[in-house]
Amino acid sequence: MLNEFLSIIIKSIRLDKSLYSNNKNFGEASIYFAILIILIGSIISIIPNSSFLSYMSLNFNLGLVKGPSLKAVIFSSFFMWVIKSIYLYFVGVILFPNKRTSCNFRKIIILVAFAQSPLLLNFIVFNQILLFFIIITYIWYNISLIIGLNIILSYENYIKSTLISLAPQVIFILYILSLFQGNNSVTS
Repeated sequence: MLNEFLSIIIKSIRLDKSLYSNNKNFGEASIYFAILIILIGSIISIIPNSSFLSYMSLNFNLGLVKGPSLKAVIFSSFFMWVIKSIYLYFVGVILFPNKRTSCNFRKIIILVAFAQSPLLLNFIVFNQILLFFIIITYIWYNISLIIGLNIILSYENYIKSTLISLAPQVIFILYILSLFQGNNSVTS
């Protein structure tokens, strides 16, 4: 059981397509593996978050900044996992399915968790100097998610799965940029 769990994590980190194409990886125990990956990832996320908070407090004279509680971190991780899965199911399976797409919500929710395996490497970010590694693991997670979506939704190429996967991030960045643009026009 432990070997199967570690195999899933290693295949996801290596961006191995066989992880998502093998139906055995979406079997009975897979939902428990998915929950475990999200739980471990949420606990590990405390390490880079603490480094980021200490960096911000030292460099911007914010004083001592206390992070959220463990309960809040775990709850928000599980909440975001479900929200991301609902979004991907709705957009990928209901709005923009392929002719061969036959995927249920359970498979999507497991895929999203398995794709988060590269984020487990954030335990390396124990120091402020290593904060850039968070961006690398996040990009790695998105690539893993795009590969998995492409396979389980039976898309012909990666364009559709990339657009579906990255659309929320692009919309968020455009929104933030519009806020900055709005603030610059008020001060000018």
